[in-house]
Amino acid sequence: VQLQASGGGLVQAGDSLRLSCAASRRTSSNYALAWFRQAPGKEREFVAALRWNGGSTYYADSVTGRFIISRDIVKNMGYLQMNSLRPEDTAVYYCAMAPRIILSSIRIPSAYDYWGQGTLVTVSS
Repeated sequence: VQLQASGGGLVQAGDSLRLSCAASRRTSSNYALAWFRQAPGKEREFVAALRWNGGSTYYADSVTGRFIISRDIVKNMGYLQMNSLRPEDTAVYYCAMAPRIILSSIRIPSAYDYWGQGTLVTVSS
């Protein structure tokens, strides 16, 4: 599966932005979709994930209540709606997918097989 992330940009604190992740082909329902981010000089960190079958969603504490992860099975698209953005949300955002991922690994970057190229989100204060 090839993934392409898009939608990043420069926004002000408090603004909203929606990232998109296009998958090159239809994926089975046991896949998981996740968003990670990496700020300059920092490690890649988990942001949000969901089961492609729509069962569950997972969020990092830092984005809970502000970000919403979703997917469109028909379009093979994943999304990350980011609201109330903060300067500390500034990072390159990556989408990733993995088949048959277990819950204990869903927040771990190395558990994902397929990655998009990243899209830069910059939040000014």
